Amino acid sequence: MPSGHVEREESWDNLHHSEASNEVGNGEGDYTDDEGGQAPERGSDGVFMKLLWQYRVLIAGSPDNFIQAPTLLRTVGDVQRALHPLQATADRLGKQVEQFAETLDRLGVKKHHRTQKDHQHVLPLVQRYKTIAYATVEALKKSHGAEIQEQLKETWVRKLRDTSGRSRPSLLSGHKSVDSGLKSSVEDLQRWQTEEQTWELFGLMLQVEYPELTSQTPNLERDRPRQTSAVHRYSPEQDLWRQFLAEDDVAWERHTVVEWLKRSADTPGQDVDTIVAQLEPRADRGSGLRADGWLDTKLAIKQQKRLRSWPQELVPNSPGLDISLVNSKRTKPLVTQLDPDAITRQGRSLEEPDQYSERATWLACWEMIRRGKTCDSIREWCQQRAEDWRATVMCGDPRSSAVQSKPQGDHVSTEADWQSRILWRRMCAVAARKGGTNEYENAVYGVLSGYLASVEKVCRGWDDYLFAHYNSYLLRQFDHYLHSKFTDRLPSALLQSQDISKQATDGGISFPSGPELVERMKRLGTTEQEAKQPVKTLQGSLIAKTFGDFVFRQGLMLAKSANSSTKSKTIPNMDTTAIEDSSTIPIRMQDYDLLRMITHMLFIYQDLGLDVGKGNHQWAVENIVVAYMEYLSGAGKQQLLPVYASRLSSQRSTMCLGRLLPFITDDKERKTIMQLMQKYNIDIPGVLNMQLRLIINDTPADDKNSTKYPPLKIIDSTGVDHLGGVHLVRSDFIGEDVTGDEQDLINGFCWYMLLDGHWQQSMGIGATLYKHLLRLGRLAAARKLHKDVPFSQLSLRKTKSILGRSVDISVELENSDEEADGQIDMGRSTRSRRNQSGPRRRSSSIRRARNERELLAKQSSTFRDLESLFKALDAMENWKGLANEKQNQENPRRARSWKQALSKAHDLVVEAVEPLLNGWLQYPRDDDEAAEFERIRTACLPELVLAYNSILHYDGHAITRNILLKCMDLAAVIAAEDGDLAATFVAAGRMSELVDMFAIASKSILLADEDRSKSSKNRKKGDGETLDVWTVKALSPG
Repeated sequence: MPSGHVEREESWDNLHHSEASNEVGNGEGDYTDDEGGQAPERGSDGVFMKLLWQYRVLIAGSPDNFIQAPTLLRTVGDVQRALHPLQATADRLGKQVEQFAETLDRLGVKKHHRTQKDHQHVLPLVQRYKTIAYATVEALKKSHGAEIQEQLKETWVRKLRDTSGRSRPSLLSGHKSVDSGLKSSVEDLQRWQTEEQTWELFGLMLQVEYPELTSQTPNLERDRPRQTSAVHRYSPEQDLWRQFLAEDDVAWERHTVVEWLKRSADTPGQDVDTIVAQLEPRADRGSGLRADGWLDTKLAIKQQKRLRSWPQELVPNSPGLDISLVNSKRTKPLVTQLDPDAITRQGRSLEEPDQYSERATWLACWEMIRRGKTCDSIREWCQQRAEDWRATVMCGDPRSSAVQSKPQGDHVSTEADWQSRILWRRMCAVAARKGGTNEYENAVYGVLSGYLASVEKVCRGWDDYLFAHYNSYLLRQFDHYLHSKFTDRLPSALLQSQDISKQATDGGISFPSGPELVERMKRLGTTEQEAKQPVKTLQGSLIAKTFGDFVFRQGLMLAKSANSSTKSKTIPNMDTTAIEDSSTIPIRMQDYDLLRMITHMLFIYQDLGLDVGKGNHQWAVENIVVAYMEYLSGAGKQQLLPVYASRLSSQRSTMCLGRLLPFITDDKERKTIMQLMQKYNIDIPGVLNMQLRLIINDTPADDKNSTKYPPLKIIDSTGVDHLGGVHLVRSDFIGEDVTGDEQDLINGFCWYMLLDGHWQQSMGIGATLYKHLLRLGRLAAARKLHKDVPFSQLSLRKTKSILGRSVDISVELENSDEEADGQIDMGRSTRSRRNQSGPRRRSSSIRRARNERELLAKQSSTFRDLESLFKALDAMENWKGLANEKQNQENPRRARSWKQALSKAHDLVVEAVEPLLNGWLQYPRDDDEAAEFERIRTACLPELVLAYNSILHYDGHAITRNILLKCMDLAAVIAAEDGDLAATFVAAGRMSELVDMFAIASKSILLADEDRSKSSKNRKKGDGETLDVWTVKALSPG
């Protein structure tokens, strides 16, 4: 076994062990034990298990928190439910969801083109899914067994009373997955029973459609009989039956479906004795329906004999008998004899309680045949009630398990010999058409003979109708086989003497195909409603072998429903012309159980070679998987997403994860998901890039496609500084409004903090995000991006895998080469000095390291420049917040405190703005980016510089007059020949504003001398500059 496969086995086993040891139970939500009721074997810690365990621990903070939780959030599940809207459903079905994913992981990853030897995993996989469903059913029966028994009781009473034949879909017909919190319900039990049956059908139809699976799967018993040449006209009919199934593929398929329908009918939870016990009170004769027979009719006959003193049997034509021997309501004459054929032979009736009892008994017989009970169990049941003749009637079927259990060639002693078997079926057909006392007796004869019309009358659902048709086709096909292979087995004169319609021997020639029958049931009034339900449509597609068309149509329906009210971000809107005439009820996005079931069936079919097409057809099919992944994401099962994404096409996988990953906000969880994506060979950089592109594409078209950058609005044009007439900086010009899409953008870029390497891509994406937000005027989101993913942290995390050590490139560039190189490993440097060629090698290493840093700096320059813009804007807004507090500073102590805080804010503004005054956005990659940079500079720098000058002017009056000198320094920077700021003012048409502002600043400096002269100290700037040069003294006259 490959090591990767062993690792997955151990990982999942450890996951189960971790859950059992550390998770708090969810009561009724804990449906199954590990491994479907079996205790798992412990394995060594695998990668997958570690990642999943880390995911669970990070939610609680530590493993101990799984057991000791806060009062308000007592369990990890409580925390998860607060975070995820579908967590209650996930808690209720969490083990099953993870067990399905585990089994899928053990099968392997993205192997759509397996060789034949690889198919040996398919049937065990299906059996594992069925086992999970079975274990869940058994667990739910402990909680809801009594409820479902009560519901079934009402069903049987209604069956006996109702003769309309109209289908009544059960609660599980729609297969709705309604979130009822942690508490399970009887609907959960019904859904899981249906799922167990569907997985069984899936496995059976796989063996029919892919016969090679049976031989390729180890330890799998072969169900289909083998062909033999030993049969002849005198062979027992059970031997001929086996040969018939071995030779005819269509017959074997029909036989498989019929047997599955029998087992499905026997699973709801009530045996025949329970059904009879529920019907007995209405027969008014106590319990048992045993040897009393037609008790009320028998008493009426005896009464007539006593009144007439009649020693012989009564006969129908006795004088006055039609008037005296009547039922209690005096509406119908009663039979004169008590043999089973008396009713049909005499055309007379029974007392009403006897009629009810007779009908109930035949209903029980119908149920036994419908459930596939063995001949021995039917005979035993009839003998207990002194009704042996009924067992004799029903046990001539060659499919009886008592007959099939005998080895081929062994003679089986039955009441019917090799000739009379075929004749017996003919007699049953006649009885079904003409001789029954009620519809259930006719249905019994119809099932035994293949006479369809009598069986249809008692069908109450999709399963019953499918059983009636397939059973009829199969028996008539068998009769045709006998007639064509062994023409002399039964004399033709004997056949012609029977009143048998030609339809009984027409074989399989005129029978509808599986797809035709499934579609016909959608139009049949008695099955129309149930046949259109998604779960029945799924089962029908498995039987009709149209699963590919089914998932395609359901995928289109999902696309239609997902985009009906609002546009879905995970399932695109598609052309639904192909389903416009479809009457099938679509799968809802909330049908989580059904989505899970179809998803895993689709994977298995793909492993067996199912072609889902290309383009839109493929995307429609994959909508099923994406819808299930969206449920997993909403339910807090993000650690399972990579398993399913790996089974999608490459583009769809990237887009789906790109949509779902921004919802993950914890770094530990992000790291876990990235490790899982790496394990499943998913393109991590492609996914991270895609998620940001998709969110940007969600922007309204007018803003998204615009190449213009709106000018910044920092200056308040309506207000001026009372100290000098300078326009003030606006309050809260950035704001705090961050939309959901913008937060997703920020969360998406946070993933790049954990992505090793990919420096150039990360810097390019970051710069693109800043430009996108700037173009939309979303300054608050850009500021949050700068704070959540600062370049310094991004550089420290990424450079370790590139340079071998963590470096903040922005700081490294400011250091001298000697200081930067001094950080190289000292041990290595010491050893190199011992070698004669050490200095030369060290010099080469230094140059290479310097070149690497310079390259990283160049690749990140745009990102750093744009980040510095929002860093400066943030500093300005913070400064304005402090400046607004001046009016509240009335006492000296608070005034000093405010002045100190304002001084610190001033220093931060200066530190942030200075890098933007020279060389900002001056290193484009190409001409197009150069033009874009010019648009950005024109939109941002003039307003920024004017706001900066306003701040300097204000602080020159509020903190120290020397700050006013910086206004003149700013003017010098703009006027410098090698400067690039003046051109932006000219392009923006704001040069006049700049000149006016500097004039005001010059005037303020002149006026500041008056205050300075009153001070005993002459304060200087840090570099020795003072206001003395601006001191103007008046000359004395003369």
